[in-house]
Amino acid sequence: MLGFSIIQLTKDHSDRLDKELRTRLVHLYKPMRRIPCFLHSLLEKYLVKYKTFPVIIEFKGDEIYSGMNKIESLIDKERKCKINQQLPGAGCCSGTLTASGIEKLLTNECHIRKIYYDREVRALVDVSSPSERSHKLNELDLTGKGVNIAVVDTGLYPHEDLTQPNNRIVAFKDIVHNREDPYDDNGHGTHCAGDAAGNGFSSDFQYRGPASEAGVIGVKVLNQAGSGSLSTVMAGIQWCIDHKEEHHIDVISLSLGAAPDDSDCNDPLVQIVERAWSSGIFVCVAAGNSGPDERTIATPGISPKVVTVGALDDGATAGQGDKEIASFSSRGPACGGVIKPDLVAPGVNVISLRSPGSFLDKTTKANRIETNYFSLSGTSMSTPICAGVAALILHAHPEYTPDQVKQKLINGAVDMGLPANIQGAGYLDAEKAVEASIIHNN
Repeated sequence: MLGFSIIQLTKDHSDRLDKELRTRLVHLYKPMRRIPCFLHSLLEKYLVKYKTFPVIIEFKGDEIYSGMNKIESLIDKERKCKINQQLPGAGCCSGTLTASGIEKLLTNECHIRKIYYDREVRALVDVSSPSERSHKLNELDLTGKGVNIAVVDTGLYPHEDLTQPNNRIVAFKDIVHNREDPYDDNGHGTHCAGDAAGNGFSSDFQYRGPASEAGVIGVKVLNQAGSGSLSTVMAGIQWCIDHKEEHHIDVISLSLGAAPDDSDCNDPLVQIVERAWSSGIFVCVAAGNSGPDERTIATPGISPKVVTVGALDDGATAGQGDKEIASFSSRGPACGGVIKPDLVAPGVNVISLRSPGSFLDKTTKANRIETNYFSLSGTSMSTPICAGVAALILHAHPEYTPDQVKQKLINGAVDMGLPANIQGAGYLDAEKAVEASIIHNN
């Protein structure tokens, strides 16, 4: 099989094709194991012309626009190939290419650094353990008022805890279906929004997030089943960067992730979250739910810049204050040996906002709490709680850079005596982190 053109292509250009795309290109030839040899050439011609792959194309330096122009001229006559959208925040574009299209781009000068398979991204939630216990953060003097949190997820249901007594939904962007009004057909994003900024209006203020007066921006990048692709997530983050000033976006919460490619620590998703960070937006990312094995941190949580959050189970023996790392919480080190997660926050049986009629609401009815709430577990829950605490720090110190907010969170973590690649700096003590900001502010 080494004589087949696409297999030879993956060998010649292995440094410019990510591992997943190389694997899928080679698997193009799997049907030939069951087909007579005299038909191989004919089948290969068909497969390389008509089998398509969703891809992200990364360009060298600032060559995205010249590279795009060259690509469009090259694939003009390739019927199955197309470019979908530009992602300048990471110097990329997304598209659909055939194997022959990929070959054409790699063998011509298109300023391409690397082509990635546009692999699946999923919401990082574990719904196996419904509970009636609610974690409540310490009462804080700061509320996050004047700070806006973008929840890049499955959407946003206009729950009363976000709209009453004042509507705190600042904006909504739907990358998946381009609908204008806020909605959440999965339920995950709404829960995350409540983890960060629910005010407890429907529960006599029993169930609320740390930043109960922060503004919320819903950015839908995952579908009804809670899955999407690298490119849709990147498009959502790019939208946040582009509309940072218009909507005063201070924090991005990402309770999602994809399996990392250990051979590439700087994939496009990492690049775009770091671009958001450099633009002045603080970014919180879920570590992943693939623990307790080590080296299971999801991308973009592998980024050394952003704050990667693992899950704490603080209810092992309720009332005694015992805390332990949730078994599902992903462990480091991350790609390149980076210590991750940065810290851990509550992530087991967290009660937050319910999105009625959504996928999770229908499929896990046992997780419903009263009429308006829902219990979920996962690093998905830990992440927006951390994002909410970051909003409190920014309430006290609106001039802080993302690096300064990160340092306050790290300083506010309590060492649990565990290895750094399990707990990071320790468990997030919201009161300690915010108190340090208040003292400094005064």
